[in-house]
Amino acid sequence: MQTRLFLFSTLTLLSLGSCVSSKKFKSAQADFQQLESKYKTLEGDMNECATEKATLARQKEACEREKALMATKITELGDQVEFLKQNNNQAIKQLETMSVISSQQAESIRKSMDNMGAKDAYIQTLQQQMAKKDSMNMALVMNLKGAIGNLDDQDINIKIDKGVVYIDISDKLLFTTGSYDINEKAKGVLGKVATVLKNQPDLEFMVEGHTDNIAFNGSGPISDNWDLSVKRATTVVRLLQKQYGLDPAKMVAAGRGEYSPVADNGTKEGKAANRRTRIVVLPQLDQFFKLLETPK
Repeated sequence: MQTRLFLFSTLTLLSLGSCVSSKKFKSAQADFQQLESKYKTLEGDMNECATEKATLARQKEACEREKALMATKITELGDQVEFLKQNNNQAIKQLETMSVISSQQAESIRKSMDNMGAKDAYIQTLQQQMAKKDSMNMALVMNLKGAIGNLDDQDINIKIDKGVVYIDISDKLLFTTGSYDINEKAKGVLGKVATVLKNQPDLEFMVEGHTDNIAFNGSGPISDNWDLSVKRATTVVRLLQKQYGLDPAKMVAAGRGEYSPVADNGTKEGKAANRRTRIVVLPQLDQFFKLLETPK
C-alpha cells in the first residue's frame, strides 16, 4: 500500500513539472515570435529609409552638377569681362591717337566698358540667388517628405526637376474612377502637404489635373477628360483654401487632360502613372525679372 502511494505521488510530481515546463516553453516561443515580428518590421523600415536616402542623394547630385555647370559659365563670363577691362584703356588710346573716332565716341566706349563691371556684379548676384533658391527647394522637399511619411512612391512622389519642385499624387489616392470628389483618406494626405506649404507664405503653386487617354464616358457636367482634369484641380484647390486655410491668391488651378503624359498610355502601369494630380511650386517670377533688370 505504501509502495503504491509513493509511486502515485512521484508520478503526480513529474506530471506537474512537465506542465510547468510546457507553459514556460510556450511563453518563450510567443515572446520569440513577437520579437521576430518586430525585427522584420524594423528591417522593412530600415530598407525604406535606405531607398529614400538613395533617391535624395541622386537629386542632390543632379543639383550639384547643374550648379557646377552654371558656376563654370559664370567663371567664363567673368574671365571675358576681366580681359575686356584690361584692354579697355589701351584700345581707346590707340583709337584716339589714330583719330579713327572722336573724343566723344571714345568716352562713350569707355562708359560701356565700365558698365561691364556692373554686369559682373550682377552675374555674381544672380549666382547667389540661384544657390539660395536651390537650398530653399531642397529644404522644401525634405519638409514635405518628412510630413508625408512612408507612403508608397507610386501614390505620391516629390521631386526637383530643373529647379522646380513637383508633388505628384496618384488619382487612386484622391478620387474614384470618373469622379472629382475627394475621398477621406486623401484629405489627410493633402492636409499634411498644406501644413508645409502654409509655413511658406511667399510660395505660389499650381494644382494640375491629369488623366490617361481613355475617353470619359460619364454624364452630367463632365463632357471629356479636359473637364474632368479641371474639376479635379479646382476641387483640390477649394479644399486647400476652405479646410486648410491656404491663401487663394497664391494658388492656380489648371487641367491638362490627357495631353501631358509622364508614361506610355499603351500599358496598364503607364495609364496609372498618367492619372495624377500635380502640385507645382511656381518660381517667384517678380523677383526673377527684377534680377534681370539692367544694372545702373
